[in-house]
Amino acid sequence: MAPPITRISADISPASIDKFDTIIDVRSPAEFADDHIPGAINLPVLDDHQRAEIGTIYKQINPFTAKRTGAALVAQNIAAHLQTTLQDKARGWRPLVYCWRGGQRSDAMVQIFSKIGWHSSVIDGGYKSYRRHVLDYLDHLPKQLSLMIVSGQTGTAKTHILRAASAKGAPIIDLEKLACHRGSLLGSEPNQQQPSQRYFESQLCQALKQCPPGHPILVEAESNKIGNIHVPPAFWAAMRNAPTIRVTAPIDARVNSLQRDYAHMVNHPELIMPLLSKLKHRHSAKQLAAWGEMIERRDWADFIKSLLESHYDPSYQRSGSARLAREIGIVTATTLDHDDIDRLAGAIMSKSASMAANEPVA
Repeated sequence: MAPPITRISADISPASIDKFDTIIDVRSPAEFADDHIPGAINLPVLDDHQRAEIGTIYKQINPFTAKRTGAALVAQNIAAHLQTTLQDKARGWRPLVYCWRGGQRSDAMVQIFSKIGWHSSVIDGGYKSYRRHVLDYLDHLPKQLSLMIVSGQTGTAKTHILRAASAKGAPIIDLEKLACHRGSLLGSEPNQQQPSQRYFESQLCQALKQCPPGHPILVEAESNKIGNIHVPPAFWAAMRNAPTIRVTAPIDARVNSLQRDYAHMVNHPELIMPLLSKLKHRHSAKQLAAWGEMIERRDWADFIKSLLESHYDPSYQRSGSARLAREIGIVTATTLDHDDIDRLAGAIMSKSASMAANEPVA
């Protein structure tokens, strides 16, 4: 007797989803690229060209011919997946499958899986239901969150400090990692594209679900736009209303930290001036020319220091009034080397724990 096919809700928890061995998105590659459940693999039952072709047949010939042609293509594609990606799956393998609405495409795959003997599950309502859940979750959950914002001028290694705190067990939301961007003019990651807005939101939803309830969540201070990605409004509002711990550091330590972090720019200086040219409405031609000369001389320490003092620090100061009103503590860096970052992470965790316990923050 074939194993039953289980239908599950789209609001499945991370703990429940971990019980499945593989999450399979059977939509076309273009649909998958735009957004998918984090951790899913794409085994399309119709590729982009085939999906468009079936739609054309449906409209220009008739639905019956479209269904017959589509069924043949679906069967061929599922057979190809069974002979390649899935050929080594054991008897006890448990897949979770979804398509656009939880209908024909996912059902076609799980029916075959069931006949083989695999106990399969389908997301009820498919991706469309999952997407509604993500939007609802991000719209309502941030109001219940206890966030702690880590702020500081550019170059104070805030991202490294948060990741060091995470390694020590602190719950964090790494927005820059999710957005694949460092959140500044020069912040694009080398050889990496930013995700779509939808996939960023899917990753943020998953990251929030993995944070233990009742614990302050550390988040780096960001604007509401990170590269091309927009922080969801409710989460952004929660960030703006959260208490802040500020990191301070000597200018030379910040310069050295940035030179390490932006080694890809230092190694490819031709990338810098096209980005700096976007600042011509904020800085004089004389200033831009001076930066250009420093870049040509490879005078990185003076260039970074000038950029901080003339651009980034004044910008930070302009945006700081509301942040300072919610500031509950300051941690002071010395060198921003590995040991110093580890120390700062511990200090921030201590202040965060004091806040959670309603104790005075030192």
